[in-house]
Amino acid sequence: MNAGRSFLCWLVAACFGSAAALAQAPGDPILPKHVTPATLKAVERGLGWLKKSQSSDGSFSALNDGAAYPVSMASLAGMAMLATGSTTTRGPAADEIARTVRYVSACARPTGMLSGPSQESGRPMHGHGFALLFLATVHGMETDPAARERLAPAIRRAVRLVDAAQSPLGGWTYVPASGDEGSVTVTQIQALRAADAAGFVIPDRTFRRAVRYLEICQEKDGGIRYSYGQRMGGGSGGSASRLPISAAAVATLYNAGEYESPIAKRCLAYVVEHLGKGNPFNESEGSGHSFYMNLYAAQAFYQAGDKYWDSYFPRARDALLREQKEDGSWAGDDVGRVFGTSIALIVLQLPYKFLPVYQR
Repeated sequence: MNAGRSFLCWLVAACFGSAAALAQAPGDPILPKHVTPATLKAVERGLGWLKKSQSSDGSFSALNDGAAYPVSMASLAGMAMLATGSTTTRGPAADEIARTVRYVSACARPTGMLSGPSQESGRPMHGHGFALLFLATVHGMETDPAARERLAPAIRRAVRLVDAAQSPLGGWTYVPASGDEGSVTVTQIQALRAADAAGFVIPDRTFRRAVRYLEICQEKDGGIRYSYGQRMGGGSGGSASRLPISAAAVATLYNAGEYESPIAKRCLAYVVEHLGKGNPFNESEGSGHSFYMNLYAAQAFYQAGDKYWDSYFPRARDALLREQKEDGSWAGDDVGRVFGTSIALIVLQLPYKFLPVYQR
C-alpha cells in the first residue's frame, strides 16, 4: 500500500472506527461533509511537506518563520499533526509529534514560560500561548499515564504564568504583565481552555476577566478592536474593529463557554458580514492576516453550527486547494510556510473532530 493510500485509510478508519469504512477507503471513502478526495490529497501533501521540514530536534529552525518564532511554529505544526488523529504513539505523524513534544517541553523555563532563547523575537507570550495549547492538547489525547505525567509539571507552571500575567483589565500582551491587547489575549484564552479540558485547574475568575476584556474592546458594530487602549471608533467616527481579531474573539468566546452571550452573537454577525461570500482568504479587509484570521474563523463557524459551516468551509477549502504550492506547502501571509501550512492543515482537518479544543 502506498503512502498516500495508507494516510487516507488511516484518516477514514480513525474517524469512523469501522472495518467497513476502512475497506471502502481506497475506492470511495466515507468522508465528513464537504471533505473531498482532493482535500485528502492536499492534506497528505501538506503533512508530507511539514514532516520533511522538521529538524531532528523537533523544531522547524531551517525555515525563516521557524527560526524567528521557533516555539510558536513548532506548536502550530504540532496542532496540525495532531489534527490527523495522530498522537505521540500512533498515527501517520506519531514520530514527528513526539519530536515536537520533546522540543517544546525542553523550552519550558522555571518561571513557567514556554519560550526559546530568542524569546520569540521579543514576543514570548504569543508563543507561550500556542505552546500551552499544544502541550495541553497532547496531554488530553495521550493514553499513556506515564507520558501524561511527564507533561503535567510544565503545563501547570505554564498555566500559573498565564494567570499571573493577566492585566488588571483581564487581557494579556506580548510580555508578561506589561499590558493587554487582543491577539495575545485570545491565544491565552484558548490555551487555558485546552488545559481545562485536559483536567488542569483554571480559576474561574481568569476566564471571567478575559471575557470581560473582549467585551470592553467590542465596538458598536460588534467587532473587536486591537486593544482597550486603542481609541474607540478609530478616532474619526469610523470603526476600529479588526476582522482577524474579531474572528479569533468568536472562537475563543466559544472556548470559554460563551455560546449564547450577546458579545459572541454580535461579534459573529460582524465576522459573517465582513467576510463576505467569496474567497475568505482574500477578504481580510487588507490586513494581510488572512491565514491568521481563517485559523479562528474556521473554528468559529464550525462551532456556530451547520448554517455557518456550510457557507464557509467549501469556499475556504477550494481557496486552499488553489493556493497550495507544488511542494505541498502554503505561503501563509507574510509569516512563512510553516505558519501557512500548519493553519491550512488545521482548517482542512477540522471536520474530522480530532482536536478537543476546536469542537462544538
